[in-house]
Amino acid sequence: MIHLFESLGKRMALDVGSGAVLSLDAIAYDALAMLVEDADADVAAALAHKYDKTEVEETVAELKQLMEMGYLNTDDDYSHVEPVDTGVVKAMCLLVAHDCNLRCKYCFADTGEYHMASRTMLSAETGRKALDWLVAHSGNRKNLEVDFFGGEPLMNFQVIKDVVAYGRELEKKHGKVFKFTTTTNAVLLNEEMMDFLNAEMDNVVISIDGRREVHDRMRPTPNGKGSYDLIIDRAKKFVEKRGQQRYYLRGTFTGYNLDFGNDVLHLADLGFEQLSIEPVVTDEKCPYAIKESDLPTVYDEYERLGREYIKYRREGKWFSFFHFMVDLTGGPCLKKRLTGCGSGNEYVAVTADGDIYPCHQFVGREGMQMGSVVDGSFDREIQRKFQQNNVLNKDKCAKCWARFYCSGGCAANAHAFNGDISKPYEMECRLEQKRLECAMAIYAIEQEQAANK
Repeated sequence: MIHLFESLGKRMALDVGSGAVLSLDAIAYDALAMLVEDADADVAAALAHKYDKTEVEETVAELKQLMEMGYLNTDDDYSHVEPVDTGVVKAMCLLVAHDCNLRCKYCFADTGEYHMASRTMLSAETGRKALDWLVAHSGNRKNLEVDFFGGEPLMNFQVIKDVVAYGRELEKKHGKVFKFTTTTNAVLLNEEMMDFLNAEMDNVVISIDGRREVHDRMRPTPNGKGSYDLIIDRAKKFVEKRGQQRYYLRGTFTGYNLDFGNDVLHLADLGFEQLSIEPVVTDEKCPYAIKESDLPTVYDEYERLGREYIKYRREGKWFSFFHFMVDLTGGPCLKKRLTGCGSGNEYVAVTADGDIYPCHQFVGREGMQMGSVVDGSFDREIQRKFQQNNVLNKDKCAKCWARFYCSGGCAANAHAFNGDISKPYEMECRLEQKRLECAMAIYAIEQEQAANK
């Protein structure tokens, strides 16, 4: 399969099977478009009104040679690949706080409660049981991952410290290596916490939506006031102490700020280098939802952001934008490309009560509890269901050019919008496709710039 597209003034082609990305001139682009439809088409005759016949013939000869050599239109049938049913779990999202000190309007976790009866905190005892459970189910995996999540994790800071200390003991006892991470709104972030997170967390995500007015509109405090001024200086200081390494500022854009590129650039102008702004996921009837009618505007905004991104980096104002950072030289292994984040299979979430779910977004959903770290139970049948939920078993994904980059999309979104983890959420698909096109064009432009220095 070949995907042809235009982005950021570039004519591009992606060979889906091999992952090869080509930057094409006008003749090659038009010729390849015809050859994809009909390998025996008389391209020179069809394009005679636009281009010199000899140039077209030479271009077609080169394209056909690439096809014969296996560089274009390569085989992308991986139906022979069977997932291995090991039962191994290597990563855990540990919900240390079912509570939050903000009241974000788009929060999937119901401002930290996770749609449960009360706001609760993980105990150190349950946290230790969670790590014991992970070690017991990790098989021969040496490297294990634990993400402290909420709600707001730093509301339960002492338990985080206790669990990390226990993890370091387990490393020595079982020959494992824990990579701890966390996501925080930074409201409580103080010197002690900064030092601890910098010492112990492999990665830290700080939630900021961008410009003050954008952030404050969607991320108020319980008393309805804005939170931007509470966190921005804390975030700056933390990133400075961390040396701009192993962190992300992660925001959400909504129908209220379809000019979200300005939020990315605002954060870049403040000196933050690792940025990600994600589209809100909510019912289309919600007043701040991104609607299908908004997609042309969102597409244009990604293009505009792409142009500014290239300009900033070229002029020495370097920053990375998560969705534009696609590894086109190697990238994830085949297993990762087929299965994605591993939710419900190699990755699970554990609530403050010790209940196990496929991921944090599945918490509380009927039929999705997989067991408990308290009693050691684990439903392998649910795990197998998620194990089989890969791009090879999704009808829609089979014909999609982006399947080896999105890996079938988010299972939680598919379940929420379509009632089936194997039926991808359409809005997510379309936005991911556009971001990938921009990312590939950016890569081509920056490679050409580097070559011409």
